[in-house]
This record gives sequence, C-alpha cells and structure tokens, in this order.
Amino acid sequence: MNKNKKNRNKPGNKHNHSNKTYGEKRSGQTTKKNEKSQGKPTKTNKRHGNKQSVTAEVTCSSLTQEGKGIVQWKGKQLEVEHLLPGEIAEITVSTNGQHVHSKVKRIIKTSDDRTKPPCVYYYECGGCQLQHMNNQAQERFKQDTIDQLMKPFGKPEPILTMDNPYDYRNKSHITFGLNKDRQIIGGLYAQNSHQLISMDRCLIHDPKADEIWNTIKDMMKSFKIQPYNEDTGRGFLRHVLVKVGKVSGEIMVVLVVASTIFKGSNNFVKALRKAHPEITTILMNVNNRKTSMVLGDQEKVLFGKGTITDTLCGMKFEISAKSFYQINPVQTEKLYAKAIEMAQLTGRETVIDAYCGIGTIGLIASQKAGKVIGVELNKDAVRDAIRNSKRNGVKNARFHQGDSGEFMMEMAARGEKADVVIMDPPRSGSDEAFLSSVVKLKPKRIVYVSCNPVTQVRDLKYLVQNGYDVKGLQPVDMFPQTVHVECVALIDLK
Repeated sequence: MNKNKKNRNKPGNKHNHSNKTYGEKRSGQTTKKNEKSQGKPTKTNKRHGNKQSVTAEVTCSSLTQEGKGIVQWKGKQLEVEHLLPGEIAEITVSTNGQHVHSKVKRIIKTSDDRTKPPCVYYYECGGCQLQHMNNQAQERFKQDTIDQLMKPFGKPEPILTMDNPYDYRNKSHITFGLNKDRQIIGGLYAQNSHQLISMDRCLIHDPKADEIWNTIKDMMKSFKIQPYNEDTGRGFLRHVLVKVGKVSGEIMVVLVVASTIFKGSNNFVKALRKAHPEITTILMNVNNRKTSMVLGDQEKVLFGKGTITDTLCGMKFEISAKSFYQINPVQTEKLYAKAIEMAQLTGRETVIDAYCGIGTIGLIASQKAGKVIGVELNKDAVRDAIRNSKRNGVKNARFHQGDSGEFMMEMAARGEKADVVIMDPPRSGSDEAFLSSVVKLKPKRIVYVSCNPVTQVRDLKYLVQNGYDVKGLQPVDMFPQTVHVECVALIDLK
C-alpha cells in the first residue's frame, strides 16, 4: 500500500500518470479525443447486452469525502477515482441500466498535487486511497473535509499530521491463497472484493511484520501447510495477524487456522523463531466458521506468554490478540494529549471513560483526574483494563463491564455526578440511547474522540440541541495515505 519500496517482485503498475494510459486498452475501444472537457462522450465503443462503454474528456472540479474526483458527464455528476481537481482526463464510462461506472484512462492535464504512488500495488489494492496526492495535498484535503463537515460548530484547528506517514501500522493481517499456477501467495483483498492481491510489502505496515509473514509463506510448502479456501472449506492457514510493540519491540504472531489439529506445530514454531528471534509470542487462533471475521473464539498459546506490552503516553499496556489498541501509536499520543488537554482536568474531577476498551485513555487521564470510571461491554477488554491499571500502579481508576449508556442512566438515577465524559465510539458513532444518558447525567464537559467525523457531526447536533455547545475541534491524521481522519471535539454544558 505505501512508501519505501522493499524488494518488490512485482513489475511496475500499469497505471501511470500524465498523458499515459491508465491500464490496458480494451479490445474495440478508441482513444479518439472528445470535443470539449465538459464530459461529452465520443461514440459508443462497445456494447455487451445492455452494457455500453464510451470514452469522454472531462475536467475534475473537486473531490468527494472519499477522495474521488467529481466530473460532469451528460448532465450527470460522476465520481472518478484517482483524479484531482483541475485535471483534464479521458475517462471510460460504462453504463448498465441505472448503474454508471467510470475510470481514468488517460490524464491530459496533470495537477501539481499529483505524485507517483510509491506502492506498486496501489491501483489494485484500494486499501490506501490518496497515494496519488503529495503530502501537502493530502493534508489540505483532510483539513477541507473536516472544515466542511464541522461548519455548523465553528472553525477546526489545523490538522495534526505525521512526520513519516509510512510504516505506522502496529497491527497487520495477511491472507493466504493459491494463484492460478497453484503457488501459495500472501496479500490483501482488493477493496470491496474477494480478489486476493499477491504482494510482499505494504508500505503502511510495520516493515518487521511484513518480513515475518513472508517467512511464514515461504515455510508453508516445506511444512505441507495449505492455505484455507473459503469456497471449498479446505485448507488450514487462513490468516496471519502480527502485532508489534513500537516502543517495547515485542512482537506477537497469531496463526489463524481452520482446525484445532496443527501437525508439526512445535517444529514450525522453532523454525519461525530461528528466522525471527525478535518474536516474543506465537498463538494459534481457530476459526472454522464461514465468516469474514478474522479471529475465532478458540485460542492456544504456542510460545511465550500470549500477550505483548507497549508504552503509550508513558504508561505500559498489555495487548492480547483480540485487544483493541490504536493502530498508529505516534499519532495516538498526539490525539490523547489533545483529548486530555480539552478535558481541563485539575485533579478533582470524576471522569467517565465510555467505550473504554483496554483502558488506554482512561488510565492516561487518571494521572490528572480525581477519579476515573471506565465502562466497556467487552468483558475481555475490561479484564485487560484492570490488569493495565495494576501494571501502572493506578489507584484512582475502576473498570466496569456493561453498557456505558445504561451505566450512566443508573448513576443519574442514584443522583451521582460526573464532571467529564470522554467518549471514543466505533465508526457508527453513538446511538440516541447513549447520548440521552449523557444528557441525563449532565457532565460539565464532554470530550468526543471520533474515527468517523460524519457520524460525529450527527451526534454533535444532538448534544447541541440538548444543552451543550461545541467549544473546540481538533482533527488528527491517524491514517496517512487513506481518506480516514480522526477528530476530537470539546463540548461544554451551556
């Protein structure tokens, strides 16, 4: 997916820039230039049943929130991947009934914001969406996205970016399969598909993680391990999950398999550790269900203690295979520091850490709060949070398993108060039941950490309608090379 090429076996991508053809020309297509850059089509190139394909010359006017270029064609607005504002391009437009699909064929006029993607798999993979933009353009795109979304609440601060926007993911998972020649390949699925792309390096993964799974791929043949086939239900190894402690250097390898019987597991572990002595624990996770979920319920430690530790904001956290731990620890420290700053803690406040996970932000807040109450539905995460609390010698934090909204409603019913609520919900945001419980509890301050500003806007509107004001907005680029951006909001009781 991203920067610093490393021993790539694959040839350069077919998709090039600036007056060069994007992909191979289909049989029967013409490259005849269109009359104007207003999206008027040339003649129809090919018809397959109801499907028609034409070429058109268009000008990109702006970008969607997904980073796609917006163009006009036959009175319709089209979204075209990998096109930048101000660029003139020849695109192919395929229509099938009501469905219209467009893609860049050739760029005629190139934007100064365009750069050559450093990843050779970029146009196939889809896991990154912005590698064709330079860093300044990516920063501007994300800032504009947040500025537009948050207009009803005020002007956001400048986005916090990353000095080295590559190699940042501390967690990566790779899938294995067979190519048409029946050779074992490893890689990632193309976006919105089950097409496995063979690769040897993802430029936003930790480089050590990619070295490890490549070694496992090479070992599979000699150990007679077959990759799992979802269609037939045959095979053994489904995925490899690697978690890296960026500060501690500890590494966890999780072999996700389809059966509890792993013949030769001891020898496999020895061989893997000989190749990579830096691995500190290896687990076998059994997932024998027909599901898109990576991990199953059954787990066995093959080597080490089954967890790794890492340091975040000066505190140590234990991470298990199923623990949620922020993907980009460098930017997480900036994100959490801003959230704690917005909470304006003086050492006397009662803080609720809703959706607390393994307790990261709550335990960091405990250093400046009077008391922290963490609430989380996942009982394994709560167990990890309690362990992390003891590990760091924290005496003023308590963690509870349960629904955060119900917990706060019960607090309000008992007449108990909280000064600050810190909330970090999933991408779907919070539901009205949770938000109404926050309103019922009436904390003086809410700090809302969001990985999806679109749902955050919806939730902020509810809070504003129910007695709160948005006082600050801080975007953070947690996932460089992708369209994703996080935002911290400070919300005060009126």
